[in-house]
Amino acid sequence: MSNLLLIIRLLLLLSTSAPPSLGLAHQSTSISAFRHCLQNHNRSDAVLYLPTNSSFLPVLNAYIHNKRFIGPATAKPLAIVTPTHESHVQATVLCAKANNLQIRTRSGGHDYEGLSYRSPSPFILLDLNNLRRIELDVETETAWVEAGATLGELYYAIANKTNTLAFPAGVCPSIGVGGHFAGGGYGNLLRKYGLSVDNVIDARVVNARGEILNRSTMGDLFWAIRGGGGASFGVILSWKVKLVRVPEVVTAFQVDRWLDQGASDIFYRWQQVSTNLSKDIFIRAMPQVVTTPENKTKVMISFVGEYLGRTKDLVRYLSRSFPELGFREVDGKEMSWVETVLFWAMIPVNKPLEVLLNRKSEPSYFKSKSDYVTEIIPREALPGIWDALLKVGPCFTQWNPYGGRMAEIDTDEAAYAHRAGYLFKVQYYVWWVEDGEEAEARHVGALDALHEAVTPYVTKEPREAYLNYRDLENGVNSVEKPEWSKAKVYGEKYFKGHFERLAKIKAEFDPENFFRDQQSIPPFPHSH
Repeated sequence: MSNLLLIIRLLLLLSTSAPPSLGLAHQSTSISAFRHCLQNHNRSDAVLYLPTNSSFLPVLNAYIHNKRFIGPATAKPLAIVTPTHESHVQATVLCAKANNLQIRTRSGGHDYEGLSYRSPSPFILLDLNNLRRIELDVETETAWVEAGATLGELYYAIANKTNTLAFPAGVCPSIGVGGHFAGGGYGNLLRKYGLSVDNVIDARVVNARGEILNRSTMGDLFWAIRGGGGASFGVILSWKVKLVRVPEVVTAFQVDRWLDQGASDIFYRWQQVSTNLSKDIFIRAMPQVVTTPENKTKVMISFVGEYLGRTKDLVRYLSRSFPELGFREVDGKEMSWVETVLFWAMIPVNKPLEVLLNRKSEPSYFKSKSDYVTEIIPREALPGIWDALLKVGPCFTQWNPYGGRMAEIDTDEAAYAHRAGYLFKVQYYVWWVEDGEEAEARHVGALDALHEAVTPYVTKEPREAYLNYRDLENGVNSVEKPEWSKAKVYGEKYFKGHFERLAKIKAEFDPENFFRDQQSIPPFPHSH
């Protein structure tokens, strides 16, 4: 054990516990003790920001992407730590624990409900944006990626070394890999190679005792953090990933169809074929509300896809397997794999790849929900869904097909539980520009109505959801006094039958439940 950990452990023994809900005086005392602890044992106090620092709010807001959580109504951390070394993370965990302060860990700040940077209880924000080193080894086709790195930085690093390797992950370049991988990591290569977590081969994690664990020392925790999220178990420092092979030339495409062009019938056929196509093909369906030049709102369905091969081969294949789409050679755009990253992110593919290094995005007001579908939705039910979509206003839905590699990976291989037997994962996403509670209530209410309209056609008992599309309407728990019964509500939606195993792993690695939030996994209760 390092001298740093021994000294901080000593502080833990010497410290007195403050009550769970700290008053202002206790907060001031605790943060002073926390600061003193860090300054004694870190190489520099430059990584600590207090509310009195002029940089405090800029650092806090730099990685908040949802405007719902910017402003005075959102509770602020007592301090922000931006570690530049792993030892800073260890010290933050142990010093926060010594002073009865919670921590929130933020890598990219894309948690849809902001749980990585806000809490109803006094807390320290551990912002990992400076821990973003990427070590790529083309010869072994592997990479170590620190948790504060973004997907864009990872894709850029790969493209700088080779045009025949890639990594299966999401399409938004500014997403941090720390939380994205831990929740599963869904992207357009999943039918060929599975999720991000299916290609993770090692990790480094700081546990509640301030120790750094890797795959050989963490045991079942390695299973848990691959789909069970990281925030319930510790602070993920870095991931070791296995890169995957792609052709030098791939095809990206988008085919748009209006309802009066037969889009609903094409969508119905898409349901039947999308999960059964070649693993090299991924076609997402995006029913969305679009405002026409005549200022009318209409439903358009975009079929957006990627093929690991040449356009002419895709034309031949789809003409046999999915002729209803009407895919033509002119619809396909041949490019390198990394250029498809720009395509999916709606960035012009002729832009310099350095655009992938932009870590920040303009914040907006938004709310999202998710579903899983295991049975084809009847043709006659689709018009009702499109009507509900129109009532939401500016919004989109993303229907992402499974099948392929996802149907081959055993359900118990990792904590991510949605595998064989699933047709699609659905995201519903609404955004707005107006400030104020009334606007938020109106838009969220419209999204809830759409979600309700789809209820008969998605999974039931429980209605399952995707962790990385965080939604507090799936259930919440008390941060100060969490209840098992409440945790089971959201836990079984996100993790299905894996929830209890995750809770038992939590009990082994964090029995005091130091790492917790409104939707965290509590330790499995002894009474059960």
